[in-house]
Amino acid sequence: MAGKDYYKILGVDKKAGEAEIKKAFRKLARKYHPDVNPDNKAAEAKFKEINEAYEVLGDSKKRKEYDTLGDRFFDNFQSKGSGFEGFNFNDFERAFGGFEDLFGGRMSSAKTAPVRGENLKYIVEIDLQDVVTGKTLEVSFYHSIGCAYCNSTGEKPGSKGKTCSTCGGKGSVISSRGFFQTSQTCRTCDGSGKVDIEKCAYCNGQGETQKYETISVKIPPGVDNGSLVRVAGKGNAGRRGGPSGDMLIEIRVRKKPGFRRDKQSLEINAHIPVTDAILGGTLEVPTIDGKASMSIPPGTQNDQRFRLKGKGLPPLGGGGRGDQFVKIKVDIPKKIDSGTKELVQRLAEKLKNN
Repeated sequence: MAGKDYYKILGVDKKAGEAEIKKAFRKLARKYHPDVNPDNKAAEAKFKEINEAYEVLGDSKKRKEYDTLGDRFFDNFQSKGSGFEGFNFNDFERAFGGFEDLFGGRMSSAKTAPVRGENLKYIVEIDLQDVVTGKTLEVSFYHSIGCAYCNSTGEKPGSKGKTCSTCGGKGSVISSRGFFQTSQTCRTCDGSGKVDIEKCAYCNGQGETQKYETISVKIPPGVDNGSLVRVAGKGNAGRRGGPSGDMLIEIRVRKKPGFRRDKQSLEINAHIPVTDAILGGTLEVPTIDGKASMSIPPGTQNDQRFRLKGKGLPPLGGGGRGDQFVKIKVDIPKKIDSGTKELVQRLAEKLKNN
């Protein structure tokens, strides 16, 4: 039968080393992977072809036979690397993992026990204004998903392996510690129940691959430093059919110059001349919503605080807004001319007599 040029399929020279062949395979596998090309039959066929090529060139014994026999190689070899018939590319069930027991060992009630995937954490920064209105952000990140090529088992399609003699294929062994007995994952087969398993060439036996994804995350009003927004199912893939973990978005709120925050309350300093402190006046102050005008009553003291109702921040979960406080700082002139000094002296005498 007519053969295939596996070197040409992978785009490598016949003298290419093992590392170069592996690198070329991974590059092409990512390009034509079913996850990247959904419902693309041509890409699926190409994906099968490059896996078939790597199955031969990635195995030193098969590669030697292929180089020696030429087209006659295909009379004696039937590729098992394209086992995609009836394959479900959306089935991301994981096959490995285990629980941590009380003694620090890996524990599993059965080799098929599902394990939830790990949560991921992502930190975002928002402005103080966003605490009032909320904000939608685009978040890009890597997380693991089940390998579509091996159905998340980590095994090369068609690989059968041998029953593990340590656990008898159960995937777990009984460990006794004094009066306690625990079921622990078999260390010989790592809980799979099988040994001498050929690894999946695409995920290198991990049962998972990395995916780069961008999602929209809605940050609700009222968040504070350390607040967490949970995005369900966007963590790492689960094991043994377990659900994926979550993405935890940690909020950091940038400080706004001049503003101090205490939960839902805001506070600023406002400077006024000594004449306004004595006589009173009108003052324009910044708020999170823009400028606001407030009255300064006669006789206002240094460090006296005034409240602007409803100019603070909302609580997380909804509700009315807090208040903003204005702390008055009376500016005393450092230098005064003789005329001003005379007026102040007269004022001092007047206040003394009163």
